[in-house]
Amino acid sequence: MALAYSERTHFIWCPFNLCMQGGGWCNSIRTCVYRKTTRRGSSRYMEKQLAFTGILSNRAEENPDFYNWNRVKVRYCDGASFLGDSENKAAQLQFRGQRIWVAAMQDLMSKGMRNAHQALLSGCSAGGLATILHCDEFSELFPRTTKVKCLSDAGLFLDSLDVAGVRTLRNMYSGVVSLQGVGKNLPRVCTNHLDPTLCFFPQHIIASVKTPLFILNAAYDSWQIQSSLAPPSADPHGLWNDCRKNNARCNPSQIQFLQGFRNRMLRTVRRFSMSKANGMFINSCFAHCQTERQDTWFADDSPVIRNKAIALAVGDWYFGRSAARAVDCAYPCDQTCHNLVFK
Repeated sequence: MALAYSERTHFIWCPFNLCMQGGGWCNSIRTCVYRKTTRRGSSRYMEKQLAFTGILSNRAEENPDFYNWNRVKVRYCDGASFLGDSENKAAQLQFRGQRIWVAAMQDLMSKGMRNAHQALLSGCSAGGLATILHCDEFSELFPRTTKVKCLSDAGLFLDSLDVAGVRTLRNMYSGVVSLQGVGKNLPRVCTNHLDPTLCFFPQHIIASVKTPLFILNAAYDSWQIQSSLAPPSADPHGLWNDCRKNNARCNPSQIQFLQGFRNRMLRTVRRFSMSKANGMFINSCFAHCQTERQDTWFADDSPVIRNKAIALAVGDWYFGRSAARAVDCAYPCDQTCHNLVFK
């Protein structure tokens, strides 16, 4: 277990921001064996220090609502969004994500998190998925008097057909769930009526999460475009190579396909958004993870919807200052995006 703390190892005052690190998944013996020799598979290879920026910054001008909170990042090494619990002795693989999660929570509660009067569980990418799947479990650690909410950044992975008509991400998730024993740790409100692989997709979970939840996602999530919608396996002739790397190089038919993905995302959050306790910020950007980058979280030129930056939208939602359900107009209307371009 590895935790990255901001400035202190014992927490003597109350507000608490716990951030779950992301880093993808492994879905086979081969990919998991490779992963265990990287920073995403073992604390032996992790960086000794991490920069705390964006929602983890301790500067008021960079993080106006959460700068003076206790801030902790839980390092990620199980390859199953902190839900794995199995082993493969032949390959010398142990998947202990759920146990790591429990141990981290026990450690933090003993260091003072139990006294928090305000708590926020957040995470990006695979950590954003972990945030959704562990949200109610996190809330149950605290007394009812504690204000507990969850923020998922770039964790709304959709079960969509790729450009070849194949469910690439579902196939990957099937391997993750079966290999790592994830099924028994998924919310039973879902697994009681759906296959565990489908319950690894947030679209089947978000409307049943009891704890107030904020979903931050790019409508044209760059990771999903590259790895789920138009992966090389679905594009053997390379027709999507340029578009995958740079949205400015997408042709009209490719943009039309991506608009369909945006529409599915909006349908997915429709029921979720009906709860006044929930919030969302879905901007029409080609991005992935926007809370931990200073330029997208809160800066002079940060992405905005109706002139409100992500940091302010999240703060308004957490503290109940105003409704926070912002949905951008379709691409290419938003000129404030920090679109990712890959070489």
